[in-house]
Amino acid sequence: MNPGPWGLLVIAIVVLLLFGRGKISGLMGEVAGGIKAFRKGMSEDDTPDDKPTATIDQKPGQAEPTLNQTTEAERRKDA
Repeated sequence: MNPGPWGLLVIAIVVLLLFGRGKISGLMGEVAGGIKAFRKGMSEDDTPDDKPTATIDQKPGQAEPTLNQTTEAERRKDA
């Protein structure tokens, strides 16, 4: 049983009467701020890190593995 347009209107009026216009707008402002902070955090994760990372390369038949230090940007450039 889905509420129709009149049911949604009644629910909206009841919520507005219970919480008031000030509380609802304040809550929406906090939700919008949280979404903006989340998007900013996600976009910061997409930037390449220039922190050096170490990988160990060992070819078949090689006695000792070699330590290969590269940065994230160099690794992405090679790929």
